[in-house]
Amino acid sequence: MANVVIYTRQLCGFCTAAKNLLDKKGVQYVERDATFDQDLRKKMIQEANGRSTFPQIFIGGQHIGGCDDLFDIDRAGKLDGMLAA
Repeated sequence: MANVVIYTRQLCGFCTAAKNLLDKKGVQYVERDATFDQDLRKKMIQEANGRSTFPQIFIGGQHIGGCDDLFDIDRAGKLDGMLAA
């Protein structure tokens, strides 16, 4: 299964929705909570090509975007293949 990293912050409904989808699919992921960590937030923004909203999700080292992007990829039938790689 592909390595999944999700940058989150507390009290973020989009973060919760993205994690729920990954949990539903049985995906193990590394959660990086940047709520109170400005250095981690800066790292996320750099890795996400300037995107600063939460969550930011990476699958197999590839930035896929945020919650809406994750659900779009799933609706397109591509998420399971990405996770299996």
